[in-house]
Amino acid sequence: MEKKAESQETSNDEVKTPGKLSRMFITFYDVFQFMGRFFKEGFLPPYEGKELMKQCYDIGYRSLALISLTGFITGIVFTKQSRPSLAEFGATSWLPSLVGIALLRTLAPLLTSLIAAGKVGSSIGAELGSMRVTEQIDAMEVSATNPFKFLVTTRVLASTITIPILTFYTAMVGMLGALLNVSLSEGTSAKAFFQSSLESISFLDITASTIKAVIFGFTIGMVGCYQGYNSSKGTEGVGKAANSAVVIGMFLIFIEEVVSVQFFGLFRT
Repeated sequence: MEKKAESQETSNDEVKTPGKLSRMFITFYDVFQFMGRFFKEGFLPPYEGKELMKQCYDIGYRSLALISLTGFITGIVFTKQSRPSLAEFGATSWLPSLVGIALLRTLAPLLTSLIAAGKVGSSIGAELGSMRVTEQIDAMEVSATNPFKFLVTTRVLASTITIPILTFYTAMVGMLGALLNVSLSEGTSAKAFFQSSLESISFLDITASTIKAVIFGFTIGMVGCYQGYNSSKGTEGVGKAANSAVVIGMFLIFIEEVVSVQFFGLFRT
């Protein structure tokens, strides 16, 4: 009788255990519920202005060194690799225009977002994950503080605000790297270089780059906060939250890049 009872309990547990498809739909529901809570609480008082400024400083200013180096090297390498192809057609004079379009349309927002996903996304996931594991978030709820507004809303808004700013900064630094390469190779002046590169940039390019950077920044902040805020299983969960924030964030950024290129391409035809 005892064996039969045990077998019935195990069979009931197997029935109650959700399958992969059910877990996937549950995860999607949790994600959309998390996003809905952000939009609900992000624009209602009280506002955490001081914490928002702190997060903007942590995300933006502390990422400048890495982004500056990456953007400068990208400008030099892209210019150096593009020159032989243009030289075959005798079109090296188009090099500044090519660099300006490539940096502003794709390279600047994509590079900035990938760097931020690795640096900022992992730090957000690890920070919130450690706070969840050490029960600091539960303590904030007990003390009549809204941890979601203080921890999640400020970080998502900060990443959404700072990533577009860092994107145009990356484009500027990349243009300086390209200018250095072009001036050393062909003796082009800075005035001629920037005049040629900026003439080829349209208002649609600036708008599309800004919108993409806003979407990328929102994705980085939301993924990092979701993974950290819902982490579990002790220190192992903190590591998984940081790793998942980076991997999922980069994966979504590439998907959003493909979709945005197709979408904004409709307005250029």
